[in-house]
Amino acid sequence: MPQMDIESHKGGPGARAARDGDGPALVALWTAAGLTRPWNDPAADIAFARGGPASDVLVIERDGRIAASVMVGHDGHRGAVYYVAVDPALRGLGLGRAIMEAAEQWLRARGVWKLNLMVRTGNEGAMGFYAGLGYAQDEVAVMSKRLGGS
Repeated sequence: MPQMDIESHKGGPGARAARDGDGPALVALWTAAGLTRPWNDPAADIAFARGGPASDVLVIERDGRIAASVMVGHDGHRGAVYYVAVDPALRGLGLGRAIMEAAEQWLRARGVWKLNLMVRTGNEGAMGFYAGLGYAQDEVAVMSKRLGGS
């Protein structure tokens, strides 16, 4: 995927698709941002997302390192994002907004008309962030069943 034409509101770098070799930096960012969980293998999640035509991992670099990321994908009907992260030392610079704009642009380019996301219960900071971007809580219950793997 070519460099995306997304800029943060403070003139930050544009988003790009993750490349081979970005995995360790992504895992480090996700760990620093508190997104990893023992039951998910983030390296396997990266490989899975990058390996299919309906998903990818987008990143924003700052000073030569990955500063923000989002895993984005769709099922042919609705889009979803995971691993939305900004380096804790760089929060407040518009990188979260920019990486979400990149995910939305990625989905729009594929004809996807709605984006769903999940926020862990009790994460009021994330809820406020997404509300500030125009997201609203739907009246649905998320149910899941582990099928093995990540």
